[in-house]
Amino acid sequence: MFNRTKNALKNAIKSWLNLTSANGLQIQIDELLDFEANAFVNEIWFRGEGYELEQLYQSIPDYKYSFWGATSTKGLEIRKIHTGLPKIIVNTLTNICVDDMQDVKIAHIGKENTWAEIEKENDFKSLVKKAVKKALVTGDGAFKISIDTDISQYPIIEFYEADRIEVRRERGRVKEIRFKKSFDKQGVSYVLKECYGYGYIEYKLYNMDGVEIGIEKLENTKDLKPVYFDKSFMMAEYLSFFSSDKWEGRGQSIFDSKRDNFDALDEAWSQWIDALRANRTKTYIPEDLLPRDINTGAIRYGNPFDNRFIATGTPMQENAQSKIETQNGTIDCNSYLNTYITALDLCLQGLISPSTLGIDTKKLDNAEAQREKEKTTLYTRQTIIYALQDSIQGLIDKVFKTMNTMQKSALEDTEAEVTFGEYANPSFESQIETVGKAKANGVMSIESIVEELYGDSKTDEWKAEEVKRIKEEQGIAEVEEPVMV
Repeated sequence: MFNRTKNALKNAIKSWLNLTSANGLQIQIDELLDFEANAFVNEIWFRGEGYELEQLYQSIPDYKYSFWGATSTKGLEIRKIHTGLPKIIVNTLTNICVDDMQDVKIAHIGKENTWAEIEKENDFKSLVKKAVKKALVTGDGAFKISIDTDISQYPIIEFYEADRIEVRRERGRVKEIRFKKSFDKQGVSYVLKECYGYGYIEYKLYNMDGVEIGIEKLENTKDLKPVYFDKSFMMAEYLSFFSSDKWEGRGQSIFDSKRDNFDALDEAWSQWIDALRANRTKTYIPEDLLPRDINTGAIRYGNPFDNRFIATGTPMQENAQSKIETQNGTIDCNSYLNTYITALDLCLQGLISPSTLGIDTKKLDNAEAQREKEKTTLYTRQTIIYALQDSIQGLIDKVFKTMNTMQKSALEDTEAEVTFGEYANPSFESQIETVGKAKANGVMSIESIVEELYGDSKTDEWKAEEVKRIKEEQGIAEVEEPVMV
């Protein structure tokens, strides 16, 4: 009864207002890049060559209005300068994470010694550093474990970045990782996919059209045979730090939402440098005083870079004298600086603090704002470390199971602990200021101050001695607790 009344009322209102129902709107959005192409673009940004960036953006039609995609009018060319910021961000984040990676602890003494040999054989810390860089830039990647007794008696660990792997998932779980290798035969390209799954390694060869062909077609692949082993593990470990909102099941590069900002930063810096060149001191020289070639007498002009004079007509008035006049250029540096800092801030937001990169923004930020920005570095670092810990622990377990497979012994689970040192604020002075205020207000003890300043960078014995020294200097006596009888 109620529904009939409601519908009748709705229809009556429609008739009163003469309303018609809205038609369904169909919206179609074409993606500009697929996952692999997106990873390639990010890789070019990381490489940091202006020449490559210009080629890249001018080859993508929809980027023709960007700074790197735009073409200068003839005669009005501007020098395009890349700041190199994307590479600096990635290298800095990698260093503050991997450089603090401490020894891997394995409960089993025999396995700990074996892992030390595997670490050395694979140059593991350098491999991890490479993995972090590539995953931050391209979005994700995977460690591949393989066996080649001609090279090493231990499993060989390699890392493949995002555009060199394919990930197959089932209900959110990684079920297979395909590692891609390219081969050329008589000018024709082929792709070998090494399919790593639970209990197997299989090989598939594809031509440049993506059609699978027999692996015997190539000399490099004809001898490859599938390998089968225990289905409880796979000889690969996936790594990503951020999940992609665009490509489900894949990782996200830290550049994905920042490329337009990097482009704007490069434009701000290039325009500033162009303005400096255009507004340099100008010298006006009468024609009869112009520099000339000593052999031909022709006027000697410079190029757009070093042409520092402007020719003027020779004065024709009676008793007029030819004089060289100089005019100093003017440029609004504050406006350019504010534009540059704003663009820089957009590039770094949510990723890393300017102070972590050694960038001084005191002119525009107060001390409190700088401390808040420093937390951004801490949050990003924690995200990277947590993902890295899980991935390395899983990798170590799979490496030892691979060794069990090589030795034809029973599989054993391996528990490993990967620890990282605490992140120290680059501004030691600001820490001193903060803990000093806390101590003065009586909310922080000397023990807490020492722990906050030095954390895991010093041993417990050293910190205890430091606390004792400070108390002695301040005349604070330590009283032993009475013994209860």
